[in-house]
Amino acid sequence: MVAVTNDQQDLQATTVTIVGGGPGGYEAALVARRLGADVTLVERRGLGGSAVLTDVVPSKTLIATSDWMTIAQRATELGISLAPEGEDAEPGTLRARVDLGRVNARVRELALAQSTDIRTRLEREGVRLVTGTGRFVSASRVEVTSDDGTVTPYDADVVLVAVGATPRELPDAKPDGRRIFTWTQLYELTELPTHLIVVGSGVTGAEFAGAYNALGVPVTLVSSRDRVLPGEDADAANLIEEVFRDRGMTVMSRSRAESARVVGSGDDEHVEVTLADGRVVEGSHVLMAVGSIPSTAGLGLEEIGVKLSVSGHIEVDRVSRTSVRGVYAAGDVTGVLPLASVAAQQGRIAMSHALGDAVVPIRLRTVAANIFTTPEIATVGYSEAALQERGSKYAVTMLPLARNARAKMLGMRHGFVKLIHHPDAGVVLGGVVVAPRASELIFPITLAVQHRLTVDDVAEAFTVYPSLSGSIAEVARMGHRRTLD
Repeated sequence: MVAVTNDQQDLQATTVTIVGGGPGGYEAALVARRLGADVTLVERRGLGGSAVLTDVVPSKTLIATSDWMTIAQRATELGISLAPEGEDAEPGTLRARVDLGRVNARVRELALAQSTDIRTRLEREGVRLVTGTGRFVSASRVEVTSDDGTVTPYDADVVLVAVGATPRELPDAKPDGRRIFTWTQLYELTELPTHLIVVGSGVTGAEFAGAYNALGVPVTLVSSRDRVLPGEDADAANLIEEVFRDRGMTVMSRSRAESARVVGSGDDEHVEVTLADGRVVEGSHVLMAVGSIPSTAGLGLEEIGVKLSVSGHIEVDRVSRTSVRGVYAAGDVTGVLPLASVAAQQGRIAMSHALGDAVVPIRLRTVAANIFTTPEIATVGYSEAALQERGSKYAVTMLPLARNARAKMLGMRHGFVKLIHHPDAGVVLGGVVVAPRASELIFPITLAVQHRLTVDDVAEAFTVYPSLSGSIAEVARMGHRRTLD
């Protein structure tokens, strides 16, 4: 690796190759260019990677439409009647309809627009963009194979791997993109399923199950665990499952899917999902949301000595270094946390470290995460389960959202704010918000965790009345411990 100083001219001699154009890759490229490096970014599908083209941006765009439908369902209790133009609406009648073809066309358009914006910015910053598939020849050389078979070598002082992950497939439930889908394939649908089966109750399964249910599709959610979202805060997960059931979704707990197949033909064509206990669930379509696998195969990583975990993820430290000098990794391929924000931070940290800039190692305790169900679940800091496992002292204060004046005005009934704090010092250790737009409401709690604020610090800050954020201050006040001189 070339010795790097803070002198910008010296940095111009450092070359960086980035394999993968998702958040980890393109954010790393921008940092490397700002630090004066010569940067080549290799991407085989499109800038933005899966996060922009098939995962985060498309799914959240679809969910934004389903959110509108959820709001519309509350219209009558707010005194609003909806009906097609020219028709009289009976009191209490809702006539909103979904054109899935138009919805998915918008999803694809927004994803492409975001990818184009990323390309434009990278080109403006002077990043060399190469279309093709990269493979390591050595720790400092990557060969890129283009679509026409041409192979071009790129030498670099620093290489970052940010190739992401792909949907996991079951041997007896192979996606066909017509009746059996992964989450990357759903955006080609032009008509709503008549009955969608979702296999897998993790974040992806829960988000899509909730979204299609809100769009008016009968949904059966098949979960191998005791409850949906088994890795999340128990209070939040139980509330979401209750909401799912109240909205008519069928939730099949402790039910492991073994296979999915298309049966029948013509108008009778449908899918059958066979469970481990022999039961068969029938529907028009099935979404397989059973996790993902890192896209490390064929990269030549093991040949150059990069250590992989049993699951195939690249092992990295807190500044994104792999086991090979000069080779870094970021994003889902590392298995650290499958979040675009974490991928981007890992990529930025990697370049800052490699190019001699000041760097703060990643701190997972301060990562805010969000699940885009309706209502959303946002979390930050230590969970109750993690603190129990560590044997740490903690206290919990919690308040239902239904008590909040603004929530009443907006017709919101489901949700809560929870603060986890030290029972003696009062320092905020973590928090959970279950609410519409919880992804926005979690930020003040993230600041509290990041800067080790106490519940009194949070409570003493002014909030607008009425506001949903007022519940955060109120929950903090509930955690106050009286002190006597």
